[in-house]
Amino acid sequence: MSNHIVKVLEAYFITHDVKRFVVEKPTGYSFISGQATKVSINLPGWKNQLRPFSFTNLNDQNYLEFMIKIYEDHEGVTNMLGRSNTGDELILHDVFGVIQYKGPGVFIAGGAGITPFISILRDLYKHRRLRGNKLIYSNKTSTDVIMEEELQKMLSHDFIKLFTRENIVGYIGRRIDRNYLIENITDFGQHFYVCGPSEFVKNITKHLFDLGATADTVIFEK
Repeated sequence: MSNHIVKVLEAYFITHDVKRFVVEKPTGYSFISGQATKVSINLPGWKNQLRPFSFTNLNDQNYLEFMIKIYEDHEGVTNMLGRSNTGDELILHDVFGVIQYKGPGVFIAGGAGITPFISILRDLYKHRRLRGNKLIYSNKTSTDVIMEEELQKMLSHDFIKLFTRENIVGYIGRRIDRNYLIENITDFGQHFYVCGPSEFVKNITKHLFDLGATADTVIFEK
């Protein structure tokens, strides 16, 4: 397993609890949009505390970018990352992940589960291949939406936002449950990309399989 020590080039909050990190890209380091790496902090006591984070930039860029949800309520890695700044060092490990673009379909994300999709959608947008894809993005409230403006610009009316804890005019206040899927998806034979908290992924993939999707067409981190 190869480790790379990289410097943080930029670090700032993009929502109330999500922080964007731009870090150095080691020579020869590459990934496929949708993949992730395990990251640790290059400080005594933290080097072996690894957490997985998805790349949100494109592989052809000369830096790496992560959008990381910071949990300040417990003394963990993200809490430390919340206090990390430009010039600090992180340790990157091997690239992994099965979430990759296989063809047009519906992306279903919960909260910070949007992150692997950001790189995929940016790549499709750049190559003008975004047509035929839709994003259903569920958050607790409107203040939790990551990269809202850019996603809106890229996807236009194919970007659907749901909020589980607030009702705002023009937005949908409900959960992605079986009924929601039946009402809003006409073709269960297309590709589905699912990412979010483990319960969210478990429930949605079960509904999709029940409604006719297959193991070949539902892509999620198992």
